[in-house]
Amino acid sequence: MVRSLYTAYTAMRNEEKRLDVISNNMANADTNGYKAEGATSRAFSQVYGVKINDESEANTQRAIGKMSLGVRIGQTYRDWSTGSFRETGNTYDFALEGKGFFTISMTDKSGEEHIRYTRDGAFTITSDGFLVTKDGDFVLDDGGSRIQLPTDQGEPVVSDDGVIMVNGEEIATLGITDFEDYNYLEKYGENQFDAVEGAVKKDFAGSVEQGLIETSNVNIVDEMVNMISVTRSYETSQKMIQTVDGMMDKMVNTVGRV
Repeated sequence: MVRSLYTAYTAMRNEEKRLDVISNNMANADTNGYKAEGATSRAFSQVYGVKINDESEANTQRAIGKMSLGVRIGQTYRDWSTGSFRETGNTYDFALEGKGFFTISMTDKSGEEHIRYTRDGAFTITSDGFLVTKDGDFVLDDGGSRIQLPTDQGEPVVSDDGVIMVNGEEIATLGITDFEDYNYLEKYGENQFDAVEGAVKKDFAGSVEQGLIETSNVNIVDEMVNMISVTRSYETSQKMIQTVDGMMDKMVNTVGRV
């Protein structure tokens, strides 16, 4: 009977975590370059019901019996599909057609520089000509250097392959990086990523679009449907706990007196 309470509890915790993911997606529906996330579920017995450090099993892990012990979040995954493009007409707004990321350099409070990657191409230019993100992080070229544009020679024109031209003169090439396996990218903030150990870079095979911004790929309608589903599952587990609690009350206070 108590096992039923525990199973319902794990289901409620699972739905809470799923709701956190959905809420974060909806909160970033207007964040440029944001990639929607989702969560899978796994049977609890597949995760925690194992034999550990058993010499008879050669230190391997295996399930204990066939008893179901509830559910838990399996893993959080990310939808890497391209979001819709929104035309802005801004000279310093860029979108990537195809896979890949803009390379940016940011400096933390301790003064240490970090290289990060983003699909958010809403850039601007400083008074001394440096191309930066809306947070002031420097946009890097294909050689890893900060891009500095002349401020008195007209507006830049960017080709499909990321080459920045001013008055017909090549100034720099946007540093666009792609990776063999996106599982080696770790999320930083809402729309930036760190490349962790094991990440393998590859050449960018898409094109650069000037005057456009890639919006979030979150589908609000889908997220609302998922939220309703999670809420109903949570309420079902609540009712299960209430039912089991009532049965235990009768068993202890009624049957136990007979």
